[in-house]
Amino acid sequence: MTQRTVLPLAEECCAPIAREPLGARSAVELAGILKAIAEPTRLRLLSLISAQPEGSMCVCDLTEPVGLTQPTVSHHLKVLVDAGILTREKRGVNAYYALVPEALDSLAAVLATSTP
Repeated sequence: MTQRTVLPLAEECCAPIAREPLGARSAVELAGILKAIAEPTRLRLLSLISAQPEGSMCVCDLTEPVGLTQPTVSHHLKVLVDAGILTREKRGVNAYYALVPEALDSLAAVLATSTP
């Protein structure tokens, strides 16, 4: 079963912040998402997962590249799942993580300085 959190900004938001001021609630949600990815290990995990041709990676394959223990990597991945940037799918005893493409697209759209 895939666990998926929808990026809050995609539901209610938003014109690019350079074009229209954020409301208080949107600012809190955007700050939470940015905080989730504004951490070097999480950025590396996001990059490693995104670069996979299969589109997902097992937590067991992510520990060595980032040089951290499985519980620490799982914590970082949970933060990214909770932020709506990754999905988590349980396959037997392993958990696999995949990028939610529209999550980064939504974030990019909110941060854009111009509209397409």
